[in-house]
Amino acid sequence: MSEYVEALKTTDLKDGEMRKVALRGRDLLVAKVAGRFFAVDDRCPHMGTGLSRGRLNGTVVTCASHGSQFDLADGRVVRWTDWAGWKARLAKAVRFPRPLVTHPVKVEEGKVLIEL
Repeated sequence: MSEYVEALKTTDLKDGEMRKVALRGRDLLVAKVAGRFFAVDDRCPHMGTGLSRGRLNGTVVTCASHGSQFDLADGRVVRWTDWAGWKARLAKAVRFPRPLVTHPVKVEEGKVLIEL
């Protein structure tokens, strides 16, 4: 059964910021963009790097390891790697593009709650 768990206070993140949050044995990336909060697993589906080490541009997070990009709003793959040519083809053959695992978020009484 899923439930909402408090991850942080709404004032803990400024717009355009993200951070790693550990909840019940899971590492999540929580971001605030244009006043909205997003939560995804903090693990790049490409090679497992923590996405919280990457960069955030709008709702798109870029993995620090291989430049993979994902949209936090729906988890979709924006770019699988920043590689080109044969390296890009090999990356897709070895690890096919997979979206991020997203988690529903709600805000109540100044708290950011994430469904696990």
